Amino acid sequence: MPDSGIVKYLVRLKFEVDGVVERADVIGAIFGQTEGLFGPEMNLNELQKSWKVGRIEINLESKNDRTRGEVIVPMSTDIGTAALIAAAVESVDKVGPCSARVTLEGIDDVRANKRKQIVDRAKLIVREWSSKTSSEGENVLKDVTDSTKRARVINYGMENLPAGPGVYSSELVYLVEGRADVVLFLRAGIENVVALEGTSVPDSVIDLGKKKRLIAVLDGDRGGDLIEKELAQVVKVERVIRAPPGKEVEDLTPIDVINMLRAERLEGLPQGRRERGAERAPEKQPEGEEPVVMKTRELYPSLNGTLEAVLLDQGLQEVGRYPISELVQKMESSSGAYYLIFDGIVTQRLVESATKVGVKGIIGHRTGELNELPNDVRIGTFRDLDLE
Repeated sequence: MPDSGIVKYLVRLKFEVDGVVERADVIGAIFGQTEGLFGPEMNLNELQKSWKVGRIEINLESKNDRTRGEVIVPMSTDIGTAALIAAAVESVDKVGPCSARVTLEGIDDVRANKRKQIVDRAKLIVREWSSKTSSEGENVLKDVTDSTKRARVINYGMENLPAGPGVYSSELVYLVEGRADVVLFLRAGIENVVALEGTSVPDSVIDLGKKKRLIAVLDGDRGGDLIEKELAQVVKVERVIRAPPGKEVEDLTPIDVINMLRAERLEGLPQGRRERGAERAPEKQPEGEEPVVMKTRELYPSLNGTLEAVLLDQGLQEVGRYPISELVQKMESSSGAYYLIFDGIVTQRLVESATKVGVKGIIGHRTGELNELPNDVRIGTFRDLDLE
């Protein structure tokens, strides 16, 4: 088959010769008997020199003193010229001394075939793209769905104590009083927690204290006093954190828990028991907290389910809206960002990146495991604001 790089049409003819001839004989007959029929510009030789006709292919077979075969003439002319050449070649009636008959089989539009190949390939590309996009969409939907799921309460130790799954993997474990406290910690995204389930310290917790760092988070009532004294006698506790006087831990919100743990860490208390007299006054809420809550409620309908993030300045004006996949990079080049409201999980890496550019408030779907929280950054979730 000739090179079809510049070819528009393929003129295909079949021939039959009464005798045994070779390819050179057929070629000679075609060129010789068509020469001068329509002027020199239409001679096959001249057309080949100007690249309007390609290399003519001859396929033949001789049998029983007859030769049959096919002629293929590649052409880059218009269809009228191609038809004229086809008719001229059909007029060949002798090959050497032998009688011959040439008949046109057809003129193939090479461009049409190429268009079909292109269209077929385009269809395949679209199918592959659609399949890939569908799979990515399913993965994104799964990520969004997973982001709204809380970790489930598990049982720990021989006493089947309520706990979070992080009790096994984390080097630091929070001790709380009951199952409701564990559920609250899980809502806050803190999974390294286990409940004592009473004033007596379980053996599983005593063993845990030999392998991991322990911080107790207890109610601010008489029961919390008794548990604190019991813990001091039987297990090494790095620090004791107490709810405000008269309040139980389960009465707090997830954001209260996160802020309480962060504030206690920032006070730099020495390791060991925390004395009751060390309780501090509640933190003053920063100005603008209520307005940013209202702004979050305003943004939530257009943000939920989009996997996007919105950066706001201190005056709650939008600095930028970006896909979560580009958020860390975009924050690095942004200026004036003060709040981050986004459709995703608040992770340690995100908190660190946001802090570097001056963000002071972050609100997302839920929080992941946060080990180090900056001094002046507040973190919340849509669930805390009763948005989901």
